[in-house]
Order: sequence, then C-alpha cells, then structure tokens
Amino acid sequence: MSEIPSLVQDLAVILIVAGIVTLLFKKLKQPLVLGYIVAGFLVSPHMPLLPLAVDKENIQSWADIGVMFLLFSLGLDFSFKKILKMGSAPVIAALTIIFSMMLMGICVGKMFSWSQINCIFLGGMLAMSSTTIIYKAFDDLGLRQQKFAGTVMSVLILEDILAIVMMVMLSAVASGNSPDGGQMVNSIIRIAFFLTVWLVVGLFVIPIFLRKVRKLMNSETLLIVSLGFCCLMAVISTQVGFSSAFGAFIMGSILAETIEADKIIKIVEPVKNLFGAVFFVSVGMLVQPQILIDYALPIIVITLAILIGQSVLGTFGYVLSGQPLSQALRCGFSMAQIGEFAFIIASLGLSLGVIGDFLYPVVVAVSVITTFLTPYMIRGAVPAYQFLETRLPRVWVRRINRASIKMPSTLSTQTNWRILLRSIGINTAVYGMLSIAFVILMENLFLPFSTKIIPSEWTSVVCSILTVLLISPFLRAMVVKKNHSDEFKALWVESPHNRLPLIFTILVRIVLAMNIVFYIFKEMTTFSNALMLCAALVAIILMVMSRRLKRSSIRMERMFVQNLRSRDIAAQASGKRKPLFEGHLLDHDLHIAEVVVPEDSLWAGQTLKQLRLNQRFGINVSSILRGSRRINIPSANDVIFPGDRLSVIGDDERLTILDSTLQKEVHPEDYDIENREMKLERIIIDSKSKFVDKTLMESGIRDKYNCMVVGLESGEESLSNVSPYHTFKRGDILWIVGEESNVAQLKKES
Repeated sequence: MSEIPSLVQDLAVILIVAGIVTLLFKKLKQPLVLGYIVAGFLVSPHMPLLPLAVDKENIQSWADIGVMFLLFSLGLDFSFKKILKMGSAPVIAALTIIFSMMLMGICVGKMFSWSQINCIFLGGMLAMSSTTIIYKAFDDLGLRQQKFAGTVMSVLILEDILAIVMMVMLSAVASGNSPDGGQMVNSIIRIAFFLTVWLVVGLFVIPIFLRKVRKLMNSETLLIVSLGFCCLMAVISTQVGFSSAFGAFIMGSILAETIEADKIIKIVEPVKNLFGAVFFVSVGMLVQPQILIDYALPIIVITLAILIGQSVLGTFGYVLSGQPLSQALRCGFSMAQIGEFAFIIASLGLSLGVIGDFLYPVVVAVSVITTFLTPYMIRGAVPAYQFLETRLPRVWVRRINRASIKMPSTLSTQTNWRILLRSIGINTAVYGMLSIAFVILMENLFLPFSTKIIPSEWTSVVCSILTVLLISPFLRAMVVKKNHSDEFKALWVESPHNRLPLIFTILVRIVLAMNIVFYIFKEMTTFSNALMLCAALVAIILMVMSRRLKRSSIRMERMFVQNLRSRDIAAQASGKRKPLFEGHLLDHDLHIAEVVVPEDSLWAGQTLKQLRLNQRFGINVSSILRGSRRINIPSANDVIFPGDRLSVIGDDERLTILDSTLQKEVHPEDYDIENREMKLERIIIDSKSKFVDKTLMESGIRDKYNCMVVGLESGEESLSNVSPYHTFKRGDILWIVGEESNVAQLKKES
C-alpha cells in the first residue's frame, strides 16, 4: 500500500486540530480566527507537549493560496462604485486613521531601536483594523443595526482597499536599499496605471464573456471559471511585479460588478474558509513562546498604542469627517484592534526577507489581546463620552456637534469649471493609460513575433499602423469627449473669456494624442521626425472626422457602462436595491435597516396588523423582500413568512430593540428531536373498539391523537383512501402514521 504524502498528512493534522479548537472557541463565543491561531500554535514545532509537529514548508504553499482566496473573497464584497457614492466623510476618516496609526507604529518601533524597514512594516500592521472581528463584535453585541456601525463598516471598506495599495507599496519599498520619496511616487504611478488598465479591460471583457456563456453555467462551472480568473490575474500580477494577492483582489472587485457576483460569493465561500483556515493556522505556527517572553514589553507597549491610538486618533478622524462627538467616540473605540491584514502584511515582510523573525509573533500576540478587548472597548465608548461631556467645556461639545450637522452629505458645490476639468482629467487619464497599455503589448509581444515570422522592413510599419488603428477609439474619445457636454456649452455661452481656455483644453488633448502616435511610429519605424509628426497629426484629424469611429467609440463606452451597471440593474429588477430617499432620513436621525425573520420565528404566519410593530417598537416597515419579489409599502393584512427581509425605518435605539426581540421570539429548540420519528402501524377495528360506527371525522384520530389514517386495507397488497365521512366497521384494518408515542396511545385506547 502506497504511503500518503507528508503534505496530506500535515493537512489532516491541521484540519483535525483546527476543527476541535474552533469548536471550543465557538462554544466560548470567541472569533474563529483566534481558534485557528491557537490550533497552529498547538501543531507547531514550538509545542513539545503534543507530537503533532508539521512541516512549515509544506503548509506555506497552502497558506499562500489561502491569502490569495481571502483577498479574492474580499474583492467580491468590494465595489469601487460604493467608494464613489460614500462621499468625502469616510475617506477623510480612513486616511486620518491610517496615516496617524502608521506614524504611531513607526514611532513605537523607533523607541525600541528597531530597523527602519521593521518600523515601516509595523506601522502598516497597526494602521489596519480587522473587518472580521469588528463585524463579529457588532453582531454579538446586537449593534449591527445602529447608524454608527454602518459608518464604521464604510471606513473599514476603504481601509481594506488602502491595505492592498499599502502592500504593493511596501513590496516596492522593501525591494530597494532604502525607502525614499521617489520610490513611493513610482510605486503609486505603477499601481494607478495597472489598476486602471486591469479594471477597465476586465469590466469590459469579463461581463461580456459571462453573459455569452450564462446558459452553460451551473454552480460547478461557475466555481471553476471564477477561480480560474482569480488565478490568472494572480499570475499576471506577479509577472508585472506585484503580489498574487493584489491580482486576486482586483479580479474579485471586477467580478463584484457582474450579475453573477452573488452566486460566486456563495460558491467560493467554502473554498475561502478552507484555505483561509490553513493560512491562519500557519500564522499560529510562527508564534514562539520564547520570543513572546523576550518581547513582553514591546507587546504591552504596542497593545496600549493601538487601544489609546485608535480611541483618540480614530475618534479625531471621525470628528474631522463630520460625526458628532458621541458617534465619533463609538466609531473610534470600535476600531481598537488589528487582525487579518496585519498577518498578511507580516507574511509579506517575511516572504521578502526584510523584517525580523520576532515581529510576526509579536503582532500575533497583540492581535489576540486586542481582539479579546474589542467588546469591552465598544462598550466603554458610551461611558467615555459621558465622562468627556462632564469634563470638556460645553462650548467645545456644541461646536463639534454643530460642525457635524453642517457637514454636507450629498450636495455638490462644484462649479462648471471644476466639473468639466475633473471629467476631462479622468477621461484623458483612463483613455491614455489604455492606449499606452496596448502600445506596450504590441511593442513587446506582437512586433517581435511578427518580425520573426516575416523579417522585412515593412513589417514594423504595418505593425505601427495596426497599433494606431487599435487604439484609435481611445484616442478619439480622449480628444473629443466632453467637448459637447452641458458644462462645456454653458461655459462657452457664459462669457467670451472662457472660450480661449476651453480651446486650450482641446489642444492639450490633441497634443497628448499626437505624442502617443508619434511614439508608436518612432519606436516601430525609422521614418524622420517631421514625417512622423505629420503622420501623427493626420491620424488624429482622421480619427476626429471619422463617423464610423465615432459610432464604435460610443458603442464601446455604452457597453462598458452597461457592464458596470449590470449588477445594479439586476438588483433593481429583483427588488434588492435600497430606495434613493435613504440619504434624506439620515438628516433626521433615522435610517433604513434590514432585519431577517428567522426560520422558526413566532412572527411567521402573522399579519403586520397582528404584530403591531409601530405601536410596540416605534418603527415602520417600508418593504418586504421575499425571494426576488419586493412588496413596497405593505398593507396591514400582509403576512410575514420565515426568511422575509424587512426594510424598516427608525432610529438606533428602536431598531436595536426590534432586532433583539425578533431574534428572541422564536419557537424553543426541540431537545427530544430523536423521539419525533414517524411510525407506520396497522390497527384492526374489533367489536370493543371505541371507533366502531364512528366516522373518521368523529373518531378524533387526527385532532386528539395527532395521527393520520393513510388508508383502509381492502386487499392483501392494496389500500383504499378513507373519506372523512367513512364509518368504521368491525374488522376494518387501518394503517396509521404518527409519532411513536401517539400511535401507541391510539392503539391502547382504541
């Protein structure tokens, strides 16, 4: 019999120990992430009490895959459109917290005389709060429906995307001898370029592909295709100098805009859970008890830095974003921990070989401590506010709260010039990057291949012309788009002084487009500069004048917009999209929350009139989402069913009471489930039976004994249906179905 590979043996040990430990942590109502870390510590070579040591090199491959799938799943929950719709408030809070905490981490590292790169990575780890741990804490404390929880989750979404960017920048910084401003700027430019190209191309190609093969897709094929896209982007990301995790996140965010996103999230969840568990177990394997003892003081200092830093600096960031002091304190105190991204950043530093071996277990220990303290920090926000309210001058508190009320939420105060220049800048950057990306591909792949097959001077000329033709829709859009917009027309009519600057914006874009065409001819041909300039100018003029190219450009842009909006359109059609008036409720301290009716809820089967939700809780039900059907403004006679999602309007306190009551008012758990087995029994009606000369309705077999007559035996192998008005006679043979105890009682009393 062949031996099992050591990799499989190690995986078996890890999953068995992780399963046992996480069941214990589930019983203790602690985050499962901590259970995985403890399981990793138990199976590591540093735990001599258990002979379960596994090979770290074997597990590292699984852990790398785990990071990739974790970030792929994170990307599926992320949407760049959500960021654009959030406004400036979450952006201000997130940037303030990240930069402040990163600076604090660097200062703490310097205090212990650690190397510069260790300090930078420590700052990156401290800057990221844990989305998983905070969400779990809100759920356990019953705070998920409150308005401040939604604000925190918005900031956490931004932190997640900024963490991906930070990982790329840290990789670039670690690859150099010493981090400087030039490297940082270069990293940001590379990230912006590849991010734009991948998103635009991905959002154009992948939704079209999925739409074409939608009829062929089932859960199995969709899983394989999705993971294939994930791995493909991970490979492409590594080829251009980024991490595989970055590519996986980008592919997840692309698929998040497709109609299939919800299905992909569900089918990828088990894969993510499996490999994510292996990754967190590998984190625990790196914890060395001796290092924890030697670095006890840094662990305590870093823990205090997170608790105090997030409480103070986090609150300050939320105040800057326009939150009142009470809400800002609750938001800031909620984020006082580090989690999964700290581990991922630490793993990145170890894989690059730039951080010390001590930093990983130190961060893990800090994460465990802060995770346990998270619920207490969240509860401590209200007493902290009450303390500050009595100690701070009342003028300060009033000014902070007044500033939050005046903070604009959705209204735009931008002028036509600002709107126009911003639109022109975005379009020029996007179309310019796409053009450059195609030029790079043609120059480095197609041209060498063509020259190798057809070694001729004209091959490069044909290749350059083909390249210009391929990017012509992008160049035309870059030059012409927004020249007929409402802002452009309004500024042109408003004043003659605006016309020269408007013409200048067109000329600048023409020059940029000519430079791209000039570069193509210069790199691929040997023509003179004058000839190439003339060719570039003629090419741009032909592009602008071409009606066919205009139609192609408009069609491509409309298709891209349709792909970008496909998930929103599907959500609106299925009734899953929130109403537009939600933003106006926030100004009156009300918001819309969604509560799910449990499967065993006592509310199921009752009408809204019977439940009296408005009288009991002071809330209003605006809609009921049942499957793909939305019932807007339900009437008092509408019945509630298990699994219904109720959109309710109210303030934080009333929504919390509603959610808590809904979860409590359920049918009690049946602890005698084993005795509920149904039995089929044969009963003979004799002369002494109490059922003789009684009809089925009069017998009470169903009502009194909770049993059912399946049929009347009319032959050796046949049963006839029994009418409710059938009168039982002596000698009738009945077949009864019911629970064992009920059937036994029926037989005894019959």
